[in-house]
Amino acid sequence: MRDGAVRPFHDRCYARLAVPELPDLAILADAFQATLVGRPVEALEVTEALVVRGTPAEAAAMAGQHVMSVSRRGKFLTFQLERDRIVVNAMLTGRLGLDAPGARPLRDTAAVLHLGPREPPGRGRGRPPAAAWTIDAPWRPPDDRPLELRYRDPTRMGKVYLLPAGVDRPLPGWDEQGPDADDPALDLDMWRARIRRHSGELKNLLKNQAFVAGIGNGYSDEILWAARLAPFRKRAALAGEEVDALHGATREVLRWAVAELQVRVPPRFEVEVRDFLHVHRKGGQACPRCGTTLSEVAPGGFVTTFCRGCQR
Repeated sequence: MRDGAVRPFHDRCYARLAVPELPDLAILADAFQATLVGRPVEALEVTEALVVRGTPAEAAAMAGQHVMSVSRRGKFLTFQLERDRIVVNAMLTGRLGLDAPGARPLRDTAAVLHLGPREPPGRGRGRPPAAAWTIDAPWRPPDDRPLELRYRDPTRMGKVYLLPAGVDRPLPGWDEQGPDADDPALDLDMWRARIRRHSGELKNLLKNQAFVAGIGNGYSDEILWAARLAPFRKRAALAGEEVDALHGATREVLRWAVAELQVRVPPRFEVEVRDFLHVHRKGGQACPRCGTTLSEVAPGGFVTTFCRGCQR
C-alpha cells in the first residue's frame, strides 16, 4: 500500500510504543478515547502473566463493564471502566493496538481486551468528548463491530496493571510524577519554582519524571535544541532568561510534535514516527538552524544528539 493511503480497519493497526513519550501517548489516548468509550468489555484475556499485574479473578471481573474514558498521565495510559481501571506503562518496548476479532495472533501478545460493539450513550450517562482531530477520521473502526485491544511486549519490560475498585495495588512511578509537561497549570512561575529544587545536567533534568512528567530521551534533545541549551550543561549554571527559555521550548516543542503526529501517525498506528524531529538521532547531519554538523553520543546506551554550534 502506498504511503498516505487509508487502510481499511481489517488491516492491522498497531501503535508502536517503542520509547514512548508524551506526544506519542497523547495520540494514542485521543484515538482510544474516540474508539473505545462506550464499548462493553466481553473478556480480558491474559496470555503472559509476567506482564499483567493482577489475578485471574480480577481479570474475569472486568467483563460486563463499559469503557468510560481513556486518558494519559505522564507515560501511563489509563482505561477507566465503570468500576475498575486498567493502567498501562509500556516502558521501552510495549505496543498497543486495535484489531478485528479473529485476526491471526501475533508473537509476544501479553493481554487482549475483547470489546463489543460501541453502544450509544445511556440515559444519564454521557460520553466524554472526542478530540477534534479524531472526529469522522477515516481510520476509525465502525462502532457496530467488535474490537480487540491488544498489548504486546517482546521484552516483557512494560506492565499492565489491573486496579479493581477498593484494591490498593502499587503502581510504580505514578506517585513520584511531577505535573505533566503540557499541563496548562505548569506556568512560568511554577516552572521556576520547580526547577530550583533540582540539580544536575539539563537532559537528565528533563527526563526526570519527578520534575515534569512525559518527556524522555528523544524529546529532551528536541527541547534543548529549541532552547539553544547544551544537554550536559548543569541546571545551576542557567541564567534566569535561560530557565524561561527552557520552559517556552518545552511547551512549544510538545505542541508542535502532537500536531505533527496527528497528521503523520494515522492510519498506520504501528509505525513510530520520529523522522520529522530536527536533531534527535540525526548525528552527522547539518544543524537545521546554523549548519554545524550535529554531534551524537550515547552515554549509558541512550542516544543524545545536539549542536555544538548553537547550543551553549
